[in-house]
Amino acid sequence: MSDSGIQMTLVEVSLAWSLPPEHVAEMVMEGVLDPSGAQREDWRFTPQHLRQAGIALRLERDLGLNLAGVALALQLLDELESLRQRCPPGV
Repeated sequence: MSDSGIQMTLVEVSLAWSLPPEHVAEMVMEGVLDPSGAQREDWRFTPQHLRQAGIALRLERDLGLNLAGVALALQLLDELESLRQRCPPGV
């Protein structure tokens, strides 16, 4: 089942992760999250953003990364996943 039609506001994401809205906004500014909407009050987040925020929080907490480091780590994880999809194991 696709969850692409579900969208959450900044406040809803903040409540879901027990974060101040300012921290979620910082995640957006650092490129950790990329919601739709041009203005902060118009931002809409999908369940994928919610999962991404959870990964980001674990990277911050467990590895002590700042948000710029989290953004880089997430980008590298995405690239690794892309490479894995293109090159099956054993090739």
